[in-house]
Amino acid sequence: MALAGVRVIELAGLAPAPFCGMILADFGAKVIRVDRTKASMSLDTQGRGKRSVAINLKNPEGITVLKKLCIQSDVILEPYRKGVMEKLGLGPQQLLKENPGLIYARLTGYGQTGCYATAAGHDINYLALSGLLSRLGRSEEKPYAPLNLVADFAGGGLTCALGIVLALLERTKSGKGQIIDASMVEGAAYTGSFVWKSQSIGLWDRPRGQNMLDSGAPFYDTYQTSDGKYVAVGAIEPQFYSQLLHGLELDSSQLPPQMSFTDWPELRLIFTQRFASKTQAEWSKIFDCTDACVTPVLSFEEVSSHPHNKERGSFVKDSSGKESPRPAPVLSRTPAEPCLLANPEIGEHTVEVLEEYGFTSAEIDQMLTAGVVESHAIKAKL
Repeated sequence: MALAGVRVIELAGLAPAPFCGMILADFGAKVIRVDRTKASMSLDTQGRGKRSVAINLKNPEGITVLKKLCIQSDVILEPYRKGVMEKLGLGPQQLLKENPGLIYARLTGYGQTGCYATAAGHDINYLALSGLLSRLGRSEEKPYAPLNLVADFAGGGLTCALGIVLALLERTKSGKGQIIDASMVEGAAYTGSFVWKSQSIGLWDRPRGQNMLDSGAPFYDTYQTSDGKYVAVGAIEPQFYSQLLHGLELDSSQLPPQMSFTDWPELRLIFTQRFASKTQAEWSKIFDCTDACVTPVLSFEEVSSHPHNKERGSFVKDSSGKESPRPAPVLSRTPAEPCLLANPEIGEHTVEVLEEYGFTSAEIDQMLTAGVVESHAIKAKL
């Protein structure tokens, strides 16, 4: 796999950092998640392919253990607020002195500098500060945050993974590591570059929810079908719009012009009534294999059985039968090979990992007894 041989230390956190770690693990990196001791359960639902070590970071010896893991690894992924790692003596300046090739990724909401650097926040706050939230929502309604996908995962975890891969690539030339300052505010804003850079071409001239791509246009929206399901319509270009009208059995000469903003409410009403006349399956039969840009809105329970997704194997099942998306993109020579085992339990691989990093059995036993580390290895069923 593309990242085979890369060692990653991921300090346990929420949502964005675990996603970043899972991406790296999916593509072959050896990701070790460092959990706290005395934790009842892990909140990392994206632990696929990772191993867990439980270390007591309130104990000076525990900090020493973590330091040894970090200086023998390629990447450290750190999701804490600014200053936490420095207080532990594990800041980037300290670790890079002992491991000059270390990639030190710091994934936070507001970044390492600025007046908000130490402030708490969540996806909706980062999205708000990026400017994007002001553009999201229906007309005449308040701004709407689309789950916690844009800042946490696109602008956070995915962007941070890109930074890590870029730093690893650069290291092959310079031999040097570096610090990655991944701000979810800036990552979200960067993800929204199209919105910023297309303002001059008239795509966002109207108020929120009244533009072509933000639910304003009747030919770029969702519609309910007769069975209570939905279809998504994205027929922007004239040739695609023509096929949409053909499938709906509508005569363009009897309708307002496609790009007449003032007539969009009338056109939306016509589309709403027409889509409500058939089931989702009936519309799929009409529009499949056309360029009308009409697709069914599939539930999580339906996606893997859709013919297209099924043919590509776009979703995988783990050992317990739970389904999730397969890693993307697909590489021709070194594709990802996602681990199908259950997510690691806290401390499941403590002894195994410490032995790999050079700790002796006697040292490990002493640390287990003293509570410096914890092991909750799962015994194989015979």
